[in-house]
Amino acid sequence: MLVKQELVNKIKEYFELNIYETKVWLALLGKGTASAGEIASISGVPRSRTYDVLESLEKKGFAIVKLGKPVKYLGVKPKVILEKLKNNVRKEAEDKIGSLSKIRETNEFSELEELYNVGINPVKREDVSAALKGRSNITNYLREILENATKEVIICTNAEEVKAKMGIFIQTLEILKNSNVKIKIALSGDKTLVDQVSSKLKTKVTPVNLDAKFFIIDRKEILFYLSKTGSKEDNAIWLNSPFFSEAFASLFEKAL
Repeated sequence: MLVKQELVNKIKEYFELNIYETKVWLALLGKGTASAGEIASISGVPRSRTYDVLESLEKKGFAIVKLGKPVKYLGVKPKVILEKLKNNVRKEAEDKIGSLSKIRETNEFSELEELYNVGINPVKREDVSAALKGRSNITNYLREILENATKEVIICTNAEEVKAKMGIFIQTLEILKNSNVKIKIALSGDKTLVDQVSSKLKTKVTPVNLDAKFFIIDRKEILFYLSKTGSKEDNAIWLNSPFFSEAFASLFEKAL
C-alpha cells in the first residue's frame, strides 16, 4: 500500500505522532488487521522497530491487539481517535484552569499583588500608556478597565465584534449597571444585528455609520483599536489622558 508522503506528514502533525508511528497506523488502517511482520512490509518501517512502534500506538490508543495467534493488530478508527484527543485536550484545559484559579488563594499571589500595589516603584495608572497586541490580550485588558469604571463608559465598535464576544459584554455590562455606571453604546453594521445585540445586552444601542472601535472610561482613559475587524492580528493603544479622552468623547457625541 503506497501512501503519499504529504499525507504522512500531515497526519503526523495533526495527531502528534512520530514518523514511524504514523506509517504504522496508516498501514493498520489500510490493512484492517495485520501481524507485526505484515505491518513492517506494508509500512516500510524496519521490522526491528515495528514491535516497539505497535506497543507505543497501543498505549496511545491508536491500535488494539487482537486476541489469538499469531498476534495481530487492529487500527482504531480515525473518528474515535479524534474524539479521544479532543476529550484529552478539554480535560487538560479544565485541569489547567483549575490550577490557575487556585493560584489566587496562595500566599505567593498575595505577595505579587502587594509588590505591584505598594512596591518600591508602584505602577501608577496615570503614568502609563500602552500598546497592546493580540486579541486575547486586548480583550482581557479591556475587561479590566471597563470593570474599573465608576461613572461612565462609552463604547463604539461594530455589531459583529460584540456578537462574537457576547458573553464577555453581557457579564461586564451587568457589573457596570450594578455599580450605577452610565453606559453609552454605538454600533456599526447591519441594523438587524444591531437590534439583536441591543436586545441581548438589554441596553440601548445607537446605530452609527462609523468604522471605528474605541472605549472611553470615565472620560479619563481610552482604548482604541488600530486594526480593522478581521485582521490577522489585533493592535490597540491604551491612554490614560483625561484631556484626550474628554475631547474624543465630545467629538463622538457631536457625531451621533
